[in-house]
Amino acid sequence: MANTYTQIYLHIVFSVKWRQNLIQKKWKDELHKYICGIVNGKEQKVYAI
Repeated sequence: MANTYTQIYLHIVFSVKWRQNLIQKKWKDELHKYICGIVNGKEQKVYAI
């Protein structure tokens, strides 16, 4: 089919048992940068963390 457009969004959720908040504030920014770096390295986009 000519002029066909496809767009797929994935929603991935990481959590620990009972959803405890185990990420310390001092690690949070570095962790977000690390996750974004991995995703960007796969030529994908991060919309929210």
